[in-house]
Amino acid sequence: MKKFWFSLLSIIIPASAVTFEDNDTIVLLGNTMIERAQKYGHLETAISLSAGKKKLKFRNLGWSGDTVFGHARSYFGPPKEGFDRLKSDLAELKPDLVIVCYGAVAAYDGEKGLPEFTTGYETLLSMIKSSASPREIVIVSPPPAESLGSPMPDMSEHNKRLALYSKALGKLAQKHKLQFADFFTTLGESKGLTDNGLHFTAEGYQTAAPKFVEALGLSLATGNQLQGEHARKLREATVAKNKLFFFRWRPANETYLRLFRKHEQGNNVKELPMFDPLIADAEKQIESLKKTALSLK
Repeated sequence: MKKFWFSLLSIIIPASAVTFEDNDTIVLLGNTMIERAQKYGHLETAISLSAGKKKLKFRNLGWSGDTVFGHARSYFGPPKEGFDRLKSDLAELKPDLVIVCYGAVAAYDGEKGLPEFTTGYETLLSMIKSSASPREIVIVSPPPAESLGSPMPDMSEHNKRLALYSKALGKLAQKHKLQFADFFTTLGESKGLTDNGLHFTAEGYQTAAPKFVEALGLSLATGNQLQGEHARKLREATVAKNKLFFFRWRPANETYLRLFRKHEQGNNVKELPMFDPLIADAEKQIESLKKTALSLK
């Protein structure tokens, strides 16, 4: 018998497949699950291979603990500061496709928090459209949590809350005629994918990545394309590129470069664009490795 929290989503009709065009820039936006994905490369690699020969550029704008209001993105000011920062980042990147995954944090507020969450999400969607004008926006439901046994907490009740939020996200996508990727249901009950019931390990991302691709309505790459030496090199190149972009986007000494101590080292902000050619070179390597991986049967 299916769990109650999965049956809640049974009325949601799966969206058609996400579409890619050659040279698309894709922004991955969300909180911890998205941010940590850049460290392992499985998610991005699986999506890229599913797009076949189309050239794609990925930019990970995930921020751990973030919400649709941009709470985690503000440094020393109110949430609006973080929201405005995200608006600026999207305007600069001008993505063709934005894949958004929020709800894991908000779900702790339960049913009473849904109205504020959906209102905030609609404000976020409006901002994405106005600042970046992407061809497509995809709303992704958060993944279910794992109950790992004592001493870790039982996450059954939290999964009921996540199911409510996933259902609400499906309705929100329908309302705005956007793609909805039901990652919550597609991943389903799992064991051993997280280190604390919430956050995927490297092995967790490896297992979850094909499910994420499936939720997007895409055809999975073959086992040989996702595994083995060629896939490992492709993921490693992806992780290296992500690290370069992270340094470009979120430098560790940002207080000195852009904020209230910029009078000390603000002149060094000119070095940030110097990462751009390095990122471009890394992406050429990724494309070469991707061609090799796709040639495998």
